[in-house]
Amino acid sequence: MIFNAFERMMAGRYLRARRKEGFVSVIAGFSLAGIGLGVATLIIVMAVMNGFREDLMGRIFGLNGHLTVLGQYDVMMDYDRATEIIRGIPGVRAVTPTVEGQVMLTDNGRSVGGLVRGVRPEDLRQRPMLANAVIAGSLDDLRGQDSIMIGNRLADNFGLRVGDKITLVSPKGKVTAMGTVPRVRAYTVRVIFSIGMSEYDSSFVFLPLEAAQTYFQVPTEGVNHLEVVVDHPDRVGEVAGTIASTNGLGGIRLRDWRQTNATFFNALQVERNVMFLILTLIIVVAAFNIISGLIMLVKDKGRDIAILRTMGASRGAIMRIFFLAGAAVGVTGTLAGLLLGVLFCQNIEAIRQGLQSLLGVELFNAEIYFLATMPATMDPHEVMNVVLMALGLSFAATLYPAWRAARTDPVEALRNE
Repeated sequence: MIFNAFERMMAGRYLRARRKEGFVSVIAGFSLAGIGLGVATLIIVMAVMNGFREDLMGRIFGLNGHLTVLGQYDVMMDYDRATEIIRGIPGVRAVTPTVEGQVMLTDNGRSVGGLVRGVRPEDLRQRPMLANAVIAGSLDDLRGQDSIMIGNRLADNFGLRVGDKITLVSPKGKVTAMGTVPRVRAYTVRVIFSIGMSEYDSSFVFLPLEAAQTYFQVPTEGVNHLEVVVDHPDRVGEVAGTIASTNGLGGIRLRDWRQTNATFFNALQVERNVMFLILTLIIVVAAFNIISGLIMLVKDKGRDIAILRTMGASRGAIMRIFFLAGAAVGVTGTLAGLLLGVLFCQNIEAIRQGLQSLLGVELFNAEIYFLATMPATMDPHEVMNVVLMALGLSFAATLYPAWRAARTDPVEALRNE
């Protein structure tokens, strides 16, 4: 073994300081607490940011798809043939013809901006995120020229239920001698959904594809674009390349999720990296506390070191004793932080709800953070890196004090006493 029983015994005795040496023990306690809190905080914050990114990506992809296929012009003609060709390409899971446009949603004197999407009900059923998000009505009722599907936040804001009317106002209306007249039409709410992302639940509405074509004056054989869902989002570039080189599609333009949401996801990655660096400083500060505590311990134990040396203890043994004393603080703190972080992440939503009830404040506003619940996804590889980093800093912090202890001159130490 690297450390024998005598070295472990002496390191343990030095960590259990007597009353007159209590200040050294207090510093060791603060070092342990600092490392534990630093490790736990890093694990929790990284898990929350991972969960936030995954949940957000899942909801975005569940509604938007991974790849958008556009024609040469605003309207893509003969979309049925293009849909069948793309569906036959390996790696493609679903293709959804879509008519899309910006509108003003109004009811009872209130109005908000919104995005209308015209989609066939059978295509909506192929999107589990939407199909499983229906909380009122049925997708079977989303048919005809006056049916509409809205989010629950929009319904709550307007006080709407299934069967009520909501009016859509499009600025792209008919051109007359008096100017452009906005297009206005009322639709009956047939379905209410809840994605759990406030932006979508409050501003996205769905119409049957034929109704959207009529409202936006798109030819029956045309759509604005095709939404493509692939098996592996990270390999969307390969599918896009295959689609671009496929014969029979004519002049098309492709835009994948990395281009559409590049700014958003890059900002998340930068924030994640910065948070990791900032929170690592907690562990670094705790490591400095280990250094200061061990230096004080070495200075206080100068007489003991001299006696051990005269009894035959080697410099290596002295160095291992003090290294073990400091490393024990780092290992204990790291393991405590790991346990605390894992338990916190596994129960994070219950903890949030409890704190909200106790403090009477909302700690995770869905309007700000986009999601209705606080997600946490631990990455085992990332957790292991945090643990190894904390252990590495703790071990490195013990080297200099242990080296100082091993270099202590027995004669000089006894003379100073």
